Amino acid sequence: MATAAPAHIVHAPLEGAARVWGTVALSAATFMNVLDTSIANVSLPAISGDLGVSSTQGTWVITSFAVANAIAVPLTGFMTQRFGQVRLFMASVILFMITSLLCGLAPNMTTLILFRALQGFVAGPMIPLSQTLLLSSYPRAKAGLAMAMWSMTTLVAPVMGPLLGGWITDNISWPWIFYINIPVGIVAAAITWALYRKRDSAKHKVPIDSIGLALLVLWVGSLQLMLDKGKELDWFHSAQILTLAVVAVVAFAFFLIWELTEKHPVVDLSLFKRRNFWSGAFATAVAYGLFFGNVVILPLWLQQWMGYTATQAGMIMAPVGLLAIFFSPIVGLTVGKIDPRRYATFSFLVFALVLWMRSSFNTQADFWTIMIPTVIQGIAMAFFFIPLVTITLSGLTPDRIPAASGLSNFLRITAGAMGTSIATTLWENRAALHHAQLVESVNTGSAAANSAIAGLGSSGLSAEQVLGQLNRLVDQQAFMLASNDLFYGSALLFILLIPLVWLARPAKGGAGGDAAAGAH
Repeated sequence: MATAAPAHIVHAPLEGAARVWGTVALSAATFMNVLDTSIANVSLPAISGDLGVSSTQGTWVITSFAVANAIAVPLTGFMTQRFGQVRLFMASVILFMITSLLCGLAPNMTTLILFRALQGFVAGPMIPLSQTLLLSSYPRAKAGLAMAMWSMTTLVAPVMGPLLGGWITDNISWPWIFYINIPVGIVAAAITWALYRKRDSAKHKVPIDSIGLALLVLWVGSLQLMLDKGKELDWFHSAQILTLAVVAVVAFAFFLIWELTEKHPVVDLSLFKRRNFWSGAFATAVAYGLFFGNVVILPLWLQQWMGYTATQAGMIMAPVGLLAIFFSPIVGLTVGKIDPRRYATFSFLVFALVLWMRSSFNTQADFWTIMIPTVIQGIAMAFFFIPLVTITLSGLTPDRIPAASGLSNFLRITAGAMGTSIATTLWENRAALHHAQLVESVNTGSAAANSAIAGLGSSGLSAEQVLGQLNRLVDQQAFMLASNDLFYGSALLFILLIPLVWLARPAKGGAGGDAAAGAH
């Protein structure tokens, strides 16, 4: 039998230096976690080569982490009730450090994939709980500022991951992409325990919803595997992908029915009854999926078709944090006074502008032309997370904040995986279409084609080499046009997302205050 839920314990906000150190510790843990989702991407060739497996097998280093993480994040609310916010967060950070060490020491690919799956699972509660604990550290009036500090790390880390991962792999060795988590984790854990150990939430021994948990693992695992392996296996032309899709849909349907009728559900789906929660969470998820898809495509295009190295591509992406860091505190301090829906609308309009600017790139675009939209994107990022988190969490009772944060973060992470899969698939499909259309112009009746063939032939290339060079030029233009299509389509989608934000109700007295109150 489950005992009655105890009253929520109210803790006063932290003051002065304690609040600063608390913010540093929680932000460091978040940064470490988010960084780990993208840092291994550029190191895959080195990892695969070192452990003697193909690059296809190497992608399981990413997939195993993503699948386990996606399963663990929505369980945050349930686990918080059983163990308390602070204990669960501490356990998450410490286990993350241990699994990071094990990943670096892994002697073969099978062991590495196992440790990465464990790392992804133990990392699950870290991001939602860092958000919850940070909100509880600030007074109601400064909840927006708390979210500003949190969102900066969440937005800058995915961009920094490939840059840092590339540098570590090139200059040290790939195990260090995991070892760097250990000192960061020690600092975060030590400060968090010192400041928060007497500020834990009330524990409530709810029974474990084992059927709900099994269904969650089944449908989320199937969905993540389908998204990660879809492009590689040619999507629904593959029996394996079709099977995963059917399992995901059927298990999801059973999961919904079970969780909506279970007395102690493992995931609190009743949150979707709140208009602000579902409108804010879905707007965040779709926008993040669009953002993440474009974050993946831009460096791919630069490295494969523009001759940029991994480090140079990282340098193009890095300035995105400059204006985000400058504007985030301003947004945080004013979000309680200005309707967060206005800020979110402004963010989507700036994202649309940035992507529209990128849709006019050509193969002659220089370093600075490509970088300018990236710098401007920092403004959009500052006005993105804080208002949308404020809308999503507004008006919730204190005990529901961890569950709401976990569920909204789950939607965001899943949308990021979907955005990556859809963007890379569309990019290659559009490139194939443009290639076919461009090749029609390369014929004996084309003066431009004849001139190019003559020019290449006069430089001493054989007939086969000339045709190879021409094909490479056509490919380069085809992928450039495909990138333009993707950027333009994403810009339109950001504009179409704006009405979703306005479905949320304005929160009385500033939603930022309500969100903070919910965490106190």
